[in-house]
Amino acid sequence: MARSLRVSPKSAYAWHAAWRDGGRAALVSKGPGGFPCQLSDAQAERLQAELEAGPAAHCWVEDQRWTLARVAELIHLLFGYRYTPRGVSYLLHRLGWSPQVPAHPAVERDEQAVARWREEQWSRVRGRPNSWARG
Repeated sequence: MARSLRVSPKSAYAWHAAWRDGGRAALVSKGPGGFPCQLSDAQAERLQAELEAGPAAHCWVEDQRWTLARVAELIHLLFGYRYTPRGVSYLLHRLGWSPQVPAHPAVERDEQAVARWREEQWSRVRGRPNSWARG
């Protein structure tokens, strides 16, 4: 039976035991796992408004991107809660935000400097494959 449901035998036995002890009601989903959101609905609405104001409104002027670390810091400053980057990612998804990639490369990007760095520095960071060979 476990194979036909594509679950482990342990899960199948646990479900069977729950059904035997509590009937169909015992098999009803208890909702998603994990910790419940620390923010109240009002706090989530305020966070949404603060995010829409942009990073510059919170003194991040280097660029106008929200990173997971910045949002985690903002949550801590506003509400006193600590979130991991993964927790921030889940929260942002719940609020309707999605990861974004710039549509155009940065105007400041210097292709010659990037090529020079790749030639001079990257080979040192990466190492040459033949330097890994046994001698």
